[in-house]
Amino acid sequence: MFIVDAQIHIWGVDTPERPWPIYPAATKPNPPHLPVPLSPETLMPRMDELGIRRAILIPPSWEGERNDLVLDAARRYPDRFAAVGRLNTEAPDAREQLAAWRQHPGMIGVQLTFQKPYFEGALRDGHVDWVWPVAERVGTTINLYAPHRLLPLIDRAAERHPGLRFVINHFALTGTQKDAAAFAEFDQLLALGKRPNVGVKVSCMPFYTTEKYPFPSLHPYVRQVYDAFGPRRMFWGTDLSRLPCTWREGLTMFTEAMPWLTTEDKEWIMGRAVCEWHGWRMP
Repeated sequence: MFIVDAQIHIWGVDTPERPWPIYPAATKPNPPHLPVPLSPETLMPRMDELGIRRAILIPPSWEGERNDLVLDAARRYPDRFAAVGRLNTEAPDAREQLAAWRQHPGMIGVQLTFQKPYFEGALRDGHVDWVWPVAERVGTTINLYAPHRLLPLIDRAAERHPGLRFVINHFALTGTQKDAAAFAEFDQLLALGKRPNVGVKVSCMPFYTTEKYPFPSLHPYVRQVYDAFGPRRMFWGTDLSRLPCTWREGLTMFTEAMPWLTTEDKEWIMGRAVCEWHGWRMP
């Protein structure tokens, strides 16, 4: 099975030469998920141990809108990593940046983040609507981290731009709520299943339950997404630095603990689908 982790953050330390941003209503940068940064070199031995062939690297929000580390990893290890970069949609040259997005080796998509109140307005008020036609024209995929309540806006964009592929991160689960409370508006995600240009990362799920492995209460939600989207629009991943279990458990939750998934289903969900969705050629 060709296994690809659809989302892992890597980052560097906060230094005067490479400072992290301070977001509105804060007095210092957002804290990282882990005290020690993850790097490509720390990931690859663990990937080899687990049989994970590839990973998609995404800069975390606490580093701001910079893509240097993920692009460097994709350049140095093109068989192992690809980059989904962050775009500052309010930058004066944002349109020019996006128009040239796929010219960066290893850059396969754009990450837009709306999970915090100070990010939401850009999506809710239409300030990012210009992104959709530009991304559609240049053929880059949009990865979105947004709460369930904002998904009707993505539904509208997906309908208007059928040639643009969207990926919803982490089942659109945001915040710190767990178990049933986290899934209170889950129907908003399922409604996107009717859009053939929308896929879903089945990622970071153990973070949203108080259960231990194999997280049985999460399995019905996976089945609902399977029924709404199908295995070719489901992309396994972990968001490793936030995972409250081992990387192996995050993997075997899908490969071993859900017997209703067929071998072919798992081939798509565990790697083939995300590569095809982003145009990342498989060997």
